[in-house]
Amino acid sequence: MAKKDDNPNYKVIAENRRARHDYAIEDDLEVGIMLEGSEVKSLRQNTSQINESYAAVEDGELWLVNGYIAPYAQAKTFGHEERRRRKLLVSKKELARLWNDTQRKGMTLVPLVLYFNHRGIAKMKIGIAKGKKNADKRQTEAKRDWNRQKQRLLKQNG
Repeated sequence: MAKKDDNPNYKVIAENRRARHDYAIEDDLEVGIMLEGSEVKSLRQNTSQINESYAAVEDGELWLVNGYIAPYAQAKTFGHEERRRRKLLVSKKELARLWNDTQRKGMTLVPLVLYFNHRGIAKMKIGIAKGKKNADKRQTEAKRDWNRQKQRLLKQNG
């Protein structure tokens, strides 16, 4: 498999940077996403947002809720709804695990990255996460600052 930097097909479309700040991500999973033709064309133009979206297991299926894909201007009559629910594709085994994590353990499914993989197919990385409290956020920030300061000290004295 080619490195992500070398491959012309690999392209990050949307990234949820806030997810790592608001949630403690314990595991992540690559899933497929069912799209209409005009949605794929719109994604190729980098017009998407997943910041306010989440994934949910409902009726034995995995759904992306509130994900935004801008309308494609050239698709006049065959366009798409911008914030429609989109089905995410996972195996039955993974779906059972996700349902177990969300229903029994109280976890949340947070979209992390929407991208085209090395074959040019739209994929999404979903994080299985637990919400952080303000104290946890401060602790993470303090740890990050300390590591940054430690690197500076090592660079100056090393």
